[in-house]
Amino acid sequence: MNIGITGSTGYGGVELYRLLANHPYTEKCILYTSTQGGKLYSDVYPHLSGIQEDSLINVEEAEGIDVMFVAAPPGVSSELTPKLVKKGMKVVDLSGDFRLKDPRQYEEWYHRPPAADDLLKDAVYGLSELNKVSISSCRILSNPGCYPTASLLGLAPLVLQHAVDPCSIVIDAKSGVSGAGRKAGLGTHYSELNENFKVYKPGEHQHIPEIEQQLGLWMNEPALISFSPHLVPMTRGIMATMYIKMAESITTDELYESYDSFYKGAPFVRVRRPGTYPQTKEVAGSNFCDIGVKVDERTGRAVIISVIDNLMKGAAGQAVQNFNIMNGWDEQTGLKLLPMYP
Repeated sequence: MNIGITGSTGYGGVELYRLLANHPYTEKCILYTSTQGGKLYSDVYPHLSGIQEDSLINVEEAEGIDVMFVAAPPGVSSELTPKLVKKGMKVVDLSGDFRLKDPRQYEEWYHRPPAADDLLKDAVYGLSELNKVSISSCRILSNPGCYPTASLLGLAPLVLQHAVDPCSIVIDAKSGVSGAGRKAGLGTHYSELNENFKVYKPGEHQHIPEIEQQLGLWMNEPALISFSPHLVPMTRGIMATMYIKMAESITTDELYESYDSFYKGAPFVRVRRPGTYPQTKEVAGSNFCDIGVKVDERTGRAVIISVIDNLMKGAAGQAVQNFNIMNGWDEQTGLKLLPMYP
């Protein structure tokens, strides 16, 4: 297939190129931009010198593409996707413009106009392990956010079995700085971030309604969560530690067996045995989500620890996993990458 990547100069875009350039079903992987047309990709990313020496193409000139991956900032894809679909392309969107089905929520949390109603209705939420049937037949794929991927995969087995108090979910999440993108800013300046650990947007992050939307669908009732993201002075990785009040008493061993059974057919989700807990470094550079579980019998709360690489399972890796499902291929195609360690 002929594949396009829009927003190829960002971290998500270059990670997509790393995966798709070696994908066995990619005939061409063409790099598009809305701001740097004519510039050599190897000038933007010198580590690709001698590997990718093509010039970036203005996205308005895109033709002959089967699937376009849009790794642009929010607000770009909602205007670009209608044009791409009109040209007969399928779209895998990483921007967030199609994740929220209620346009009023999008306006409230993203502070910009929403996508057109007909496109929002067509877009399928691409949480790969939980929505394969819909993903397999869609033309617009809305790739989940990084925090929601880690959080929802960690919560799904309990929530879908209605084993939790729906008002008790607390998510304490930490992310590496690459999640903020490549554009320089005071919050990601080295001297501000180094040897520092900070919370940002507690109760205000734009991924909150995305998580609540999916939990509400699973629960068949509105969901409210407490969500606090933190920035950690590392490049890659997300750890979401979730605290949930259980509806009934359960042991750690029983909780482990439930999770292990739930994800038995999910090659990219690894559930740790009781007493062992995942670390971000153990999934770096891979499409794995590693999950650890613990029941605090004293408080009656379950503690779920979920880790991913935010640029892989939290963005480009899951996008390629969805691309595989959309085309009826093995979901692991092009993604059998071992984690980088140390």
